[in-house]
Amino acid sequence: MLDHLFGEGIHTGSLTLERRKGETRQFGRDEPAARLTIHDPQVERRVPADPDFMLGQTYMEGGWSTPDLRTLLAVLMGNFDGAEPGGGRRLMTSVLRPLQQWNRRAASRRNVAHHYDIDEWLFRCFLDTDMQYSCAYWPPGVTDLESAQAAKRALIRRKLCLRPGQRVLDIGCGWGGLAIELAEQAGVEVVGLTLSEEQARVARDRVREHGCEDRVEIRIQDYRDVPERFERIVSVGMFEHVGARYYDTFFAGLRDHLTADGVALLHTIGRLGQPGVTNPWIRRYIFPGGYIPSLSETSAAIERQHIGVTDLEVLRLHYAYTLAAWYERFQAVRERVAAEKGERFCRMWEFYLAASEAAFHHRGLVVFQIQLAMDQTAVPLCRDYLHEAAAPGA
Repeated sequence: MLDHLFGEGIHTGSLTLERRKGETRQFGRDEPAARLTIHDPQVERRVPADPDFMLGQTYMEGGWSTPDLRTLLAVLMGNFDGAEPGGGRRLMTSVLRPLQQWNRRAASRRNVAHHYDIDEWLFRCFLDTDMQYSCAYWPPGVTDLESAQAAKRALIRRKLCLRPGQRVLDIGCGWGGLAIELAEQAGVEVVGLTLSEEQARVARDRVREHGCEDRVEIRIQDYRDVPERFERIVSVGMFEHVGARYYDTFFAGLRDHLTADGVALLHTIGRLGQPGVTNPWIRRYIFPGGYIPSLSETSAAIERQHIGVTDLEVLRLHYAYTLAAWYERFQAVRERVAAEKGERFCRMWEFYLAASEAAFHHRGLVVFQIQLAMDQTAVPLCRDYLHEAAAPGA
């Protein structure tokens, strides 16, 4: 079954398949060249039966290995689109998506804890020093992760059009890096929201270390329970956890919590194609309740709440570069992670990073930065202000 799958499907790049007894077969002849070694014969039955789930599952179990996971996944995703054909895809989307995104308050807290309440040290192992766990920004001349994340924060700061003394709501503040920078660099007051106990603890410690307790407040609070209004709202890497059935609730809350002359910025992973469903392996092991929106879904929800889109930027491949940097950093400390959390966890985590990178190259994933305002004059009429001080950290 596996020979048939690869023989029919691989037209770009090449794959060498090796079995336990030393038997090898090659599919395709071009670069990039990948290699897959099968250790458990059941892999040849399980993967073709359910590729989207079983490829990651059997890798976690040690059923197969490869000398270069990123290249292998690039070859596979470059040749297999992972889509259900025609009506099957539409049926899967309409039936499964609502069930996969039942993100009511209690479920949201459980889903966040599943991923973000993992030990802090793990994230410090592969993230930049500011612990930015979202897409970096790679303008010309920027080649390292620290500078790319600084450039991302600076771009967001410019898009918010901040003025000293304003109050900012940071929905999904992570470990607090953006909130601290906005307070220090723009002289604003920030309320950061998270549902993760670990993130809140670390963020509060960092706020104290920076001496900005009077300007940054970190809350463990659902975005649906915020009572105040703010001049600015920002959300980075959180919208993917909202779920399509709650988009109207999210944007209604954004509208209600934004002052009449306020500005908001939404930074989210998005898909270039039509609405779909979350990859089953990612949903089970990495982001339960997660969903990557299409632009049409997001725009329709914004329009229903009568909020104006004042700027839209699509960051193409920036997240692929970010994930590649994270993968390399993770590999540098893999031995330590394996000692602490076991080989199965390591294989899960590296598969998640490598598969996500390949998806941004081959599955139409991008990042949307959507600037929003109730008043179309709330931001400058031309985009020059976004580039006047575009150096990293500016």
